Amino acid sequence: MTWRKRLFDLFFATLLILVLGPVLLLLMGWLLWKEGRPLFYVAERMKGVDQPFMLWKLRTMNVVEADAGVSGGDKSARITRTGAWLRSKRLDEFPQLWNILKGDISFVGPRPPLRQYVEAHPELYAQVLKSRPGVTGLASITYHKHEAALLARCRTPEETHTVYSRLCVPAKARLDLIYQRHQSMCFDFDLVFQTIGNIFRRG
Repeated sequence: MTWRKRLFDLFFATLLILVLGPVLLLLMGWLLWKEGRPLFYVAERMKGVDQPFMLWKLRTMNVVEADAGVSGGDKSARITRTGAWLRSKRLDEFPQLWNILKGDISFVGPRPPLRQYVEAHPELYAQVLKSRPGVTGLASITYHKHEAALLARCRTPEETHTVYSRLCVPAKARLDLIYQRHQSMCFDFDLVFQTIGNIFRRG
């Protein structure tokens, strides 16, 4: 990560925490009232081939004893009504501002992968994770709807894993590497504004 990108992250993460902190507190209160505890979903993600970290989100699914893999149709019944709304506006990702401040992720970059997919595709992720993972990115914007449609049709964890590993991982990696080759602060600003625009269009 360049020092300009890091300063960009620190400045805007701090600004958003100050401005949106009261909104986050309201969301946490609403989530506590509607769904109870825990308020947060904290799970391991990778920022390098051998560099794990804990990613923070607001909880959007019912808690189960064992959970693994990406979310597909096999997990759709666990998404709460409140969680579905939070996901549609990406409000569940507010706590990732803490991850940005810590330097685990950036505002823009490849989405941080699960360890199992990094271990299954080490050479691919060795290239992709040369860029610091991000909250949003070219793959997130361009491929999200198609990925969601593919995974929504999956009915078992095994099917979800197969579809994600064989189709989604390489497709997103190609887009992440395009971003990597053309990364600039102007490109980052453009992707951030596209993300914001997409959120409002969903409303």
